Amino acid sequence: MAVTREHWGSKLGFIMAAAGSAVGLGNIWKFPYITGENGGAAFLILYLGLVFTIGISVLAAEMVIGRASQSDAITSFKKLETPGWSIIGFMGILAAFVILSFYGVIAGWTISYTLKMATGAFAGANGGEIENTFISFISDPVSPLIYAGIFMLLTMLVVLAGIKGGIERAGKILMPLLFIILIALAIRGMTLPGAEAGIRFYLEPDFSKIDGKTVMAALGQAFFSLSLGMGVMITYGSYLNRTENLGKSSWYVAFLDTTVAILAGLAILPAVFAVGLNPAQGPALTFITLPAVFEAMPGGTFFGTLFFLLLTIAALTSSISLLEPVVAYFNQKGFSRTKVTLISGVVAFLLGIPSSLSQGVWGDFKFAGKGFLDLMDFVSSSILLPVGGLLVSLYVGWVMGAKAQNEMTAGEGKSLVLFTWIFILRFIAPLAIAAILVNGLL
Repeated sequence: MAVTREHWGSKLGFIMAAAGSAVGLGNIWKFPYITGENGGAAFLILYLGLVFTIGISVLAAEMVIGRASQSDAITSFKKLETPGWSIIGFMGILAAFVILSFYGVIAGWTISYTLKMATGAFAGANGGEIENTFISFISDPVSPLIYAGIFMLLTMLVVLAGIKGGIERAGKILMPLLFIILIALAIRGMTLPGAEAGIRFYLEPDFSKIDGKTVMAALGQAFFSLSLGMGVMITYGSYLNRTENLGKSSWYVAFLDTTVAILAGLAILPAVFAVGLNPAQGPALTFITLPAVFEAMPGGTFFGTLFFLLLTIAALTSSISLLEPVVAYFNQKGFSRTKVTLISGVVAFLLGIPSSLSQGVWGDFKFAGKGFLDLMDFVSSSILLPVGGLLVSLYVGWVMGAKAQNEMTAGEGKSLVLFTWIFILRFIAPLAIAAILVNGLL
């Protein structure tokens, strides 16, 4: 049965949805702590350079595949008469689905913490007590699953409503709200007494801190923060009409994504310095260190609640895009959006149960030395995404050739920027992504 292809209602709607896909826990949770671990401003400058060269090139390449084929991430390659490359789509959709399963678990934590902050659960608690609260919560076999289920239900409700009525509308509402909250938090963080040291750490570069580890961290963050290698941008690109300039659209998406990451750093790092804590706390920075930071600042309950609400919104805009490639594929095959969304959402939730339990009662069960959540993260982030991104670069750079260049500019002609894009896809991006792959495996 033929299915009528939906399209975005406006360019703004597409950009908000695509930026929302890119903006996620990686920008607001991971970016500040990975910046703290890698020397602050020097890492930030390196990250920006990589985003606006390699990252944006692969982002545009995925959009080119989707828009040229007007199809889902798997069928795209058949439509482009290169069915042997469909492995890119299969790997992308698999990666998106695996990520969605454990992403929903972590997003459930953010919902819980929003409520905890709002109800004053951390009032008067010290760092050790906050850490015990976190460990007790994530190791509980029931509570985290309830919050994960709530989060997955929210995701399904948006995707059920379709492209214009669901994903696009959600992007237009959630992204501005996200920016408003983030700007408020950044202003609060930078105006705290003692925040100057954190601002200097974040904005005054010390290039002596850059080494091979820093480069790989920046490269990996630039690649993963743009939602590359998981079929999302192929799917979103397929809903674009033929008149859009994909090069400009890619810049808008990358700019918004990067702006969120920069603002998150300004919101968090000055505040951490202001209360005398270490910015290189790793993943614990969000759920253990930051509640202590908020409790130590004036109006901390209000701003802490805003922060975890912000995390939940960012997680939701990403999870929507993780579910959509799966739904788009089966919808293209003739299955109803309603049926596919409900089944896919429930299966993703069920797959997330072992990830949640691996933080507690199943903590002793290891696969290749990893708990289930860590294993899912490793398989998707260290194998499926880099391999998918590598193949996208090679496919658009070498196989699509002139067709890709014409699709990129909507027929506006060749330019130096277009030549540079193809050069990066053919030679630089494959080497960089291969480095990410090898580094992840090692």
